[in-house]
Amino acid sequence: MKEAIVDLRAWRQFVAVAEELHFGRAAVRLHMTQPPVTQAIAQLEKTLGVMLFDRTRRRVALTPAGETLLPDVRELLARAQALPARARAAAAGEVGRVRLAFVSTIGFETLPAWVREFRALCPEVALELVEATGDAQLEAFARGDIDAGLMLHSPGFAPPGLERLPVSEEPLVLALPARHPLARVNRPSLSDVLAQPLVIFPRRILPSLHDAIVGLYHAAGLAPAIAQEAIQMQTIVNLVWGAIGVAWVPQSVTQFRRAGVVYRKAEELASATRRKSSPVLPGCETSLVWPAQNANAALARFVAFVRQRGGG
Repeated sequence: MKEAIVDLRAWRQFVAVAEELHFGRAAVRLHMTQPPVTQAIAQLEKTLGVMLFDRTRRRVALTPAGETLLPDVRELLARAQALPARARAAAAGEVGRVRLAFVSTIGFETLPAWVREFRALCPEVALELVEATGDAQLEAFARGDIDAGLMLHSPGFAPPGLERLPVSEEPLVLALPARHPLARVNRPSLSDVLAQPLVIFPRRILPSLHDAIVGLYHAAGLAPAIAQEAIQMQTIVNLVWGAIGVAWVPQSVTQFRRAGVVYRKAEELASATRRKSSPVLPGCETSLVWPAQNANAALARFVAFVRQRGGG
């Protein structure tokens, strides 16, 4: 059976009569005469198939059905009254949803601060977070599962079809087992470092950064001795702790303190080989990326927020 549709005007008349419990006073409140109000309530009851009021010559009272409906109708009218303002807020990006993917490196410090501040500034924008590597983010973009991503890559790299806002740039640092002989040297030579077994992420995860690191070895006339691949930076550091090999990681990863692992800054290695014709040590960049064709006003507000925090 098809449900009848009742317009808001009829519900407003119902609330007026329910609150006044008098058709005449309800009509005055609605700036109407009494007969149209009486007819409207009768038509509403006919449409619903239930009596909303008990009527006698001396009194008007809500039926149990009317009492049950009254709170819901009040809420309905309040929501309807708020719709224009909510529509304007949605167009301004003040309400809505942003599904944001992020790489683990930005989750150490920057992202938690951003999330806290953005949610305070835009409490009606649902900022939904999902941790994902670069390749997983690209797949999620293709499926329409995310609106934006914080992606790690080589400086200047931009995935095709995506807008890009650089967020931060940082050097790579060398992670070494604390028991490794090179860990006892303040400035190990690059040639000694490049001779060590390497723990690295698969190329599909971060192709631009993977190629930059491998290119460092090729520039020195070497092929990296890849001992193990791992997806997460924390896992890579744990494998370094296990003396599987050394690893090049973003400097932000040093905030992940792991007893038995030490870090050497890339500039220290560069200065140790300054007099030699050595390859340039690569850096890395984190960018906020999102589809070029996008109509999500809440996302536009988030992008503006990130830009104001120093992105770009």
